[in-house]
Amino acid sequence: MAQVTLTRKYRFSASHRLHTPQLDEARNFEVYGKCNNPYGHGHDYVLEVAIRGVPDAASGRVVPLRQLDQFVENVVLKAVRHRNLNADLAEFGSLVPTTENLAAVLMQRLAAAWPLHFVETGAGSGVALEMVRIHETKRNIFEMRVSSAF
Repeated sequence: MAQVTLTRKYRFSASHRLHTPQLDEARNFEVYGKCNNPYGHGHDYVLEVAIRGVPDAASGRVVPLRQLDQFVENVVLKAVRHRNLNADLAEFGSLVPTTENLAAVLMQRLAAAWPLHFVETGAGSGVALEMVRIHETKRNIFEMRVSSAF
């Protein structure tokens, strides 16, 4: 049977401030505009996680949806939901929490945990993480594929 891509959507709210000490205040405002507000601002993000694999012959599923949901909850959503990304995620101690960087961080977290959860347990053998997409606003959507993860 051919491989199928499964994409699940998740929602979370978080805040951030776009600011870098590498730029002075005026340049930070020029680059980040209102997103450079000293008090930060929030978004209601939509996260899409795509996986690829051959559906199980008995169940017809690539992976049980509940299992994928629990994985994303434990690896990503618990860490970002209702959090200040600047203060609460270690990765943003050295990175500006742009949504471009957020997509990369979430992909990195999912990819690092993937083998332990899906490969070593045998729960999703032959299933691979393919893509993370984050909708920050209706107009700003960021995507990272496994092959482009840093």
